[in-house]
Amino acid sequence: MRSVTCSMGVSLDGYIVGPDGRFDWTEPDEEVFRFVTDEIRQVGVHLLGRRLYETMLYWETADQDPSLDDSMLEWAALWKPLPKVVFSTTLSAVQGTARLAAGGLAEEIERLRAEPGEGDIAIGGATLAAEAAAAGLIDEYRPRVHPVLVGGGIPFFPQHERRVDLELVETRTFGSGIVHLRYRVPRRSADPR
Repeated sequence: MRSVTCSMGVSLDGYIVGPDGRFDWTEPDEEVFRFVTDEIRQVGVHLLGRRLYETMLYWETADQDPSLDDSMLEWAALWKPLPKVVFSTTLSAVQGTARLAAGGLAEEIERLRAEPGEGDIAIGGATLAAEAAAAGLIDEYRPRVHPVLVGGGIPFFPQHERRVDLELVETRTFGSGIVHLRYRVPRRSADPR
């Protein structure tokens, strides 16, 4: 069964976006960018909220940007054909290999898990990831912890009233001081996720 993963940059104090709405401190250096590129190779479909979808639209035509280096062109070549599902109540159309979600998040994930396909089901976007986490739909959390305190903003982990025990699967420290953590949510055999 396909795993649902949540991989994002996060400040040491737990935020993916600072109180000023900025997340420029998550811009990856070359080493982290290679890691993120390798990570996207394992994704079979990407679920996005509207804001992240609009942010990532650049990559649909990035291969036409003459200023991009080879690593960014490689990222664009992986991202552009990747199937994407966009959750939005305000968009009426999307571009490229994206489609608007037909149902709710849980229904969409259930359908994607049931259909044949390779690769993880990745979730991106703060609101969408928080909804998936609160519903217990995420199988792996993959924060990249940046050595910065931003003092508030949008938290990586949603505030909900239930405990979730995690199993550490992998760690990696980059030269920039960023630490990648990979945690799996242990599932009991009766749990269909």
